[in-house]
Amino acid sequence: MKLATKVLSAALLPFLPFVGSAQTPATPPARKFQGQEPIKGVPTESKPVEKQIKAVFPFESEKVFLSNQFTAARLNAVSKKDDGVYDIHIKPENTPVNASPWYAFKVWSGNDKPVRFSFSYAGNVRHRYEPKVSKDRKHWQQLEAQTVNGIKLYEVKPGSDTLWIAAQELTTSSDVANWVSQLEKKKQVKSFSIGKSTLGKPIQAFSFGNSQSKNYLLVLGRQHPPEVTGHKALTAFVESLLSEGKDVSSFRKDFQIIVLPLLNPDGVDEGFWRHNAGGVDLNRDWSSFNQPETRAVRDYLKKEITEGEKLLAAIDFHSTHDDIYYTVTPEKKGNVPGLITNWLTQLTEKIPGYSPHIKPLYFEPPTYTSFSYLFETYGAESVVFEIGDSTDESFIQKKGKASAEALTQLLNEFIAK
Repeated sequence: MKLATKVLSAALLPFLPFVGSAQTPATPPARKFQGQEPIKGVPTESKPVEKQIKAVFPFESEKVFLSNQFTAARLNAVSKKDDGVYDIHIKPENTPVNASPWYAFKVWSGNDKPVRFSFSYAGNVRHRYEPKVSKDRKHWQQLEAQTVNGIKLYEVKPGSDTLWIAAQELTTSSDVANWVSQLEKKKQVKSFSIGKSTLGKPIQAFSFGNSQSKNYLLVLGRQHPPEVTGHKALTAFVESLLSEGKDVSSFRKDFQIIVLPLLNPDGVDEGFWRHNAGGVDLNRDWSSFNQPETRAVRDYLKKEITEGEKLLAAIDFHSTHDDIYYTVTPEKKGNVPGLITNWLTQLTEKIPGYSPHIKPLYFEPPTYTSFSYLFETYGAESVVFEIGDSTDESFIQKKGKASAEALTQLLNEFIAK
């Protein structure tokens, strides 16, 4: 096995304690996704994270080079096996951690030979995300795997052109800021920051609708860095709310809409698997509020939503293995009883053949998660809107748009009563 010598001592040795690293195996037989089990509390006080060493990983004799020197990269080491396959070593920011093994790296070559690679993850974590490749960081295509001796292998032909390879399309805090900026130029959108992250990045927010209304809708997302498909659903949902349809135009006259599109900018930009720069899963910190990101949301909402005003609904966008909605148990009643059930029922009418996977996930305090906190604190009809890791792009757009249309219709009817 040949190692990238420039990074052996600096970048490979931190990987070695994870002796049980797992190479990318062939995908096991599919089984129906069961969804998240009931949420349990975990400590959310800050703990150390291991900083990734940014470097070029050179294989001079083969004229092949890999790099993690860009925002949202994750590449901890590279080794070259005897069969010529480059093994990509990936570690999380700290442990224990959810098995969401994010990776992102660049590769280029001084010749036209194909470059084959496999993945090894610390802690025997299974491969989850099929790699996407891009020449320009804008247009992405999923790579197909070849299975050799039970191991998944991937092949690219970079030549002198730099290729980006990532678990999901790269969508950094700068990309989100650019999206918000474009909305602000074209629509009646007001952008602002509600606070700072652990590393001092702004926690972006924007609002639109009737600023004098006492009725609120909250949209939030990207508490977990790799959850790019959830972010795509959020953008489709929000852009539909900003469209010129009759129902959404009426909705904007009666509601204030607040959007928090990226709650974990540090984790996204550092290429983390799950946590913020405090080493914590933000979506387990909505009871203790030990992290600046969750505190910023809590404090902002306390100031924004005062006596006589109501947060009627809140939607938290995420990604997981397959599409699912996590709800508050129907036995608990919020500000608009039956809203979530009716909303998801309407989706089946707007998307022929679609049957939402729905699972109640909040039953009683404590409120470890954002949606449970928003329900208990404000009576908001709250839901976790999960998109599958591999859900088709066109369906994400369709679902985001249909979801916005159905929700605005129901909330318009509620206001009219």
